[in-house]
Amino acid sequence: MFASLHTSTLTVRRVQARGTLADLLALVQFGLVARRQRQHLASLDDRALADIGLTRDEATTEAARPLWDVPGNWRRQV
Repeated sequence: MFASLHTSTLTVRRVQARGTLADLLALVQFGLVARRQRQHLASLDDRALADIGLTRDEATTEAARPLWDVPGNWRRQV
């Protein structure tokens, strides 16, 4: 929870500091991609999750992350 809240706070500050529409749209696009991938992860069976080294609880936790909580390396550097 703390990491998600911390990440989202940094993301909001970053968009506010730059204030460009392109940055905001890119962030929304990344969030939608992350949501789609997280939904797919949640739909995997236990055998497929074991193949990628995750437990059902880890997959559920990842799938529950908020839309705006995307990996830092996804955000483009301006």
